[in-house]
Amino acid sequence: MALSPFHIAFPVDDLDAARAFYGATLGCAEGRSSDTWIDFSLFGHQIVAHLKPRGAGDSVHHNPVDGHEVPVPHFGVVLPMEEWHALAERLRGAGVRFVIEPHIRFPGQVGEQATMFFLDPAGNALEFKAFQDIGRMFARE
Repeated sequence: MALSPFHIAFPVDDLDAARAFYGATLGCAEGRSSDTWIDFSLFGHQIVAHLKPRGAGDSVHHNPVDGHEVPVPHFGVVLPMEEWHALAERLRGAGVRFVIEPHIRFPGQVGEQATMFFLDPAGNALEFKAFQDIGRMFARE
């Protein structure tokens, strides 16, 4: 079954910083934009950065997963393993600070995956992951 592209919109407090991070650092092609939003192609998926001035009460929650505090909410993409490694190196080279360093989660178990978490300039949490066998992405046993 072919996967369909997803669409997600998320808040940012600085469109120029979003443009630099998603465009230059992550390598996302820019699509349409206005003075309040920017479309990007995130590995073929449409993401939209919407301007939302920084406000009180905005916070990130964390849930424990495999010994790490995973930021909630978060979004990201499942990549082929080679692309995941290349992205991790590009992010390291750009000086991106990881919330959860690139590593293998659930080693030797169902659901084994490469994963990494980091924040964009507006504080949105992103997770990028990869599976040795993409057919095992939803495996339960």
